[in-house]
Amino acid sequence: MSKINCIIIEDEPLASKILSDYILQVPFLELKASFKDAILATEYLRTNVTDLIFLDIHLPKLKGMAFLKTLTNPPAVIITTAYHQYAVEGFELNVTDYLLKPIEFDRFLIAVNKVKISRIENDKADSTGESKDYIFLSVQKKKVKVLFADIVYIESQREYIKIVTAKKEYLSKMSTHEIESLLPLALFKRVHRSYIISLKKVESYTAESVEVAGISIPIGRGYKDIIDNL
Repeated sequence: MSKINCIIIEDEPLASKILSDYILQVPFLELKASFKDAILATEYLRTNVTDLIFLDIHLPKLKGMAFLKTLTNPPAVIITTAYHQYAVEGFELNVTDYLLKPIEFDRFLIAVNKVKISRIENDKADSTGESKDYIFLSVQKKKVKVLFADIVYIESQREYIKIVTAKKEYLSKMSTHEIESLLPLALFKRVHRSYIISLKKVESYTAESVEVAGISIPIGRGYKDIIDNL
């Protein structure tokens, strides 16, 4: 997979530097430019193609959401802001993720991995004309086929993950970041550092927990914005 080219639109120097530093730590990302306002970014996008925009909402001259609405064929967009109340509007505009400041690196990694997954899925669909509905997991020295439709939730257990399906449970030696990169973004969401849930299995939720196939899963502090957009 080729690198994901990205730009930053952020008027706070410290916030822009943090994003730049994070991008440098991710091998599949390449920062092409940074802008203090959306007008300058608009000029850049007229003659350059980008795969991903890190977009602040409160910008001078042209606000982030207003800028986003001007894009006819927008690339992937990750909103970065200190204000959670814009989350719903952001997802209505089909943004990939919504990061609340101060942004932790692990939460940043989750967001950019979503862009990576989407890129991989699109590449596969382009090359094969179809997408897989299963994954093979290493379980006790065997490769076990698990259907996405059967997965209820996934739980981190130190160096292992527990995959709970409608039929049985599996333990596989991998991280939640690794399994998340292999799951379809449209079917699964991380709601806690230790939990990934199947959206189709969600029965109800509150601000603190989500019930998935009769099982209560806690919602992490940094993931409350995600649950409101199930």
